[in-house]
Amino acid sequence: MENYNIYKDITTRSGGDIYLGVVGPVRTGKSTFITNFVNKLILPNITNSYAKERAIDELPQSAQGKTIMTTEPKFVPNEAVTIDIDDIKMKLRLIDCVGYTVKGASGYEENEKPRFVKTPWSDSDMPFDKAAEIGTKKVITEHSNIAVLITTDGSFTDIDRTGYVEAEERVVAELKQCQKPFIVVLNTTKPESAETKKLAESLESKYSTKVLPLNVKDMTENDIATIFNLLLEEFPVNTIQIKMPKWMEALPFSSSLISEIVSEVKLGTEGLEKIGDFKFKKTLFETSENFEPVTDSKIILSEGNITINVEPKPELFYKVLSDECGVKIENDFELINNLKDLSHAKKEYDKLKVALQEVDETGYGVVIPSMDEMKLEDPEIVKQGSKFGVRLKASAPSLHIMKVDINTEVSPIVGTEQQSEDLVKYLLSEFENNPQGIWNTEMFGKSLHELVQEGLSSKLSSMPKEAQNKMRKTLGRIVNEGKGGVICILL
Repeated sequence: MENYNIYKDITTRSGGDIYLGVVGPVRTGKSTFITNFVNKLILPNITNSYAKERAIDELPQSAQGKTIMTTEPKFVPNEAVTIDIDDIKMKLRLIDCVGYTVKGASGYEENEKPRFVKTPWSDSDMPFDKAAEIGTKKVITEHSNIAVLITTDGSFTDIDRTGYVEAEERVVAELKQCQKPFIVVLNTTKPESAETKKLAESLESKYSTKVLPLNVKDMTENDIATIFNLLLEEFPVNTIQIKMPKWMEALPFSSSLISEIVSEVKLGTEGLEKIGDFKFKKTLFETSENFEPVTDSKIILSEGNITINVEPKPELFYKVLSDECGVKIENDFELINNLKDLSHAKKEYDKLKVALQEVDETGYGVVIPSMDEMKLEDPEIVKQGSKFGVRLKASAPSLHIMKVDINTEVSPIVGTEQQSEDLVKYLLSEFENNPQGIWNTEMFGKSLHELVQEGLSSKLSSMPKEAQNKMRKTLGRIVNEGKGGVICILL
């Protein structure tokens, strides 16, 4: 199942057609890699017997020693074949190449003279080493969409490791320049040795890409799956998604918590280019007071998507709830109680909402009674001349809300005319600098705000009960009798 997912992901990311360039210096085991790859993965999954026979005939030659066996770039199979792995169909072919020259390799000369070969890129024969250069570069830049760079520690050839370094560096630079996903396979007869692992680590650090120590000659199906998995990690990141609890999605983007999340994710993923780089990034929210350190991130290799799960600390929910609602809530008990109170308050407010909007717009608003507030009286039979009818009476309380502007003034006696002028100048100065701050000005042991509030409250409470009742009755007659004319005499 694990390998199934890997092949599915690599097929998706490659658009269904996988052209795997096998590149690197000469005499590193590229042809051996391709032969084993085809035998282990491609041939068992080709259903057409003729296509299978052709693929076998097209396998490259390989041998040990210093002599170069490959003479030109080669597609293996020559035509891309569709293979079926666990119901995943993919078009796959590998591209072999001669490789860049290394010191100590033989095969560039014949009879002590430069070896010339025919190529598709020139009408005339060209030196073998030049043809190898052109062909290798074409595989790197044109023919492949992903690549495996095969290099070696020299353990299966008589060529010293240092002889491969220059060609190896060149291939890495060209692959990076054309931005192809690639990994390095370090071909060795001793992949498990401490010395080999140390070399692999140094190469990984040097080239900033995955390096897999492997005896290519003994490569298995699991090794191939590992190679594809590492290749998937070399694909670029497409998107980074942040997953958080639903209640946090209700917060405005200007919220300090949302800002903290965005800032931390930006900082934590800075310079992130490849999927595999995410594993080596620092733990997000490691020192945050509001969020738990991120330990659960989902990587969808087939899409190049990273989902970061942000988990708030348990107490944050109640803190945010308290701040947003203006009510202190510390546990589930208080939450339920406040929800019940707020639900009741909302129902009451919903009755007044439209009327309050009308008051703001016109100065007068009416709350229409609901059906459950209606009181029906018993039907009555009424006579009108020679005809009879039925009278149905209903009554319901309605609320009439009026906007009334209240005026009040504060006239402190401060002493002389000069003192009054000084106070006026001071108040004007305060008003220019801080219009709201003037209300905090102290006078006679009280702030201006308190003095004005007292004046307003006094006027609001000064309307007699009798006058209130008369106003209510008058309004009732206007509504029920449809009388629009009003004469008001204030005594």
